[in-house]
Amino acid sequence: MSIGRKGVQDHLTLSFPLKSAADSEALKQELAPLMPEMLKVLDAIGTIHYSRFVVLSERTLLFLADFDGPIEKLFQDLAQQTGPVFDAIFPHVNNPPPTPVASNVDAFVAWATKQSLAPFAVYTVYPEGTVRDIKTKASAAGFQGEGEQLPFLVIMPLKGRVAALALEQGVFRVAGSKLTEGSDTVGTLHLAHFVPLEDDKLGFFTVYDGPFDKYIQDFAEKLGPLFDLLFKFVIEPPTTPVAKNAAGLTKWIAEHDLPPIGMYKAYPGLTVQDVNALLAP
Repeated sequence: MSIGRKGVQDHLTLSFPLKSAADSEALKQELAPLMPEMLKVLDAIGTIHYSRFVVLSERTLLFLADFDGPIEKLFQDLAQQTGPVFDAIFPHVNNPPPTPVASNVDAFVAWATKQSLAPFAVYTVYPEGTVRDIKTKASAAGFQGEGEQLPFLVIMPLKGRVAALALEQGVFRVAGSKLTEGSDTVGTLHLAHFVPLEDDKLGFFTVYDGPFDKYIQDFAEKLGPLFDLLFKFVIEPPTTPVAKNAAGLTKWIAEHDLPPIGMYKAYPGLTVQDVNALLAP
């Protein structure tokens, strides 16, 4: 069970088990040209706040999405409307569902359900704000915003299975309130998720308002106690307390942050403060 603040929104981490390192490298090249059309289709679906692909390793591709509504409906929409992208991915995947995906929706839904990774902890700053509400109110106000929404895809290597279990069964059960309280005070964090990954790794996935340096400084100051605790379970962590070592934290993050492929944003330019103002009664 995930811990933290979640409202009408949910998070998807979909894991694709790749056949080989060559397939991993091929996807880095093949996915990029498909992204412009996919981003248009995601806009038409209308329930996805953010999405991005990321190559986790030589044997795993991830698709991350933050969305409104039931996950089965999301899988159906993805199959029916973004099928060609997944059709391009599945030749590189072990034991894929039948293709074309758009003609085998039920099989894709069943496969994707099995391949979804449940987060340990979640956070969203506007838990009751749907994509439709935010875009409708922004349009009615004639407001586009001038912010920069950036992805944060940090992978934490844990000290073995015991550390992973300790996080799942103990640490996050007492850290959920710290995640919510600290993230609220940061003021630039749209959402955050901690997700267990292969080889005893922990993914920390966020979308935040730039610039990066300001975010990291606030992150170290406001979420420092939570990460001081988490870093006890991490291999070669940065120096703690992180609130007093922001430069070291910045360097460590740069070494563990993965680049996204095809970052989708439903309402680009809107900052956390913009969205909260639009949704205010």
